Amino acid sequence: MFGLGLPEIIIIVLILGILFFGSKKITDFARSIGRASGEFKKGKKEIEEELKLGEKEADSDKNSKS
Repeated sequence: MFGLGLPEIIIIVLILGILFFGSKKITDFARSIGRASGEFKKGKKEIEEELKLGEKEADSDKNSKS
């Protein structure tokens, strides 16, 4: 796009964001994205643990029936 790479586009978007919304709103937005990302990772980890536990229970049930 006009010979611009990803870093240049990110810088332009950040500058425009600061001009339109102000630095306070941008930091609040970045903080909320960070929190949402943390919650997503925590939820993903919990789901993975539940799946592993379910697999272990299924294997133990399968082995006890044999």
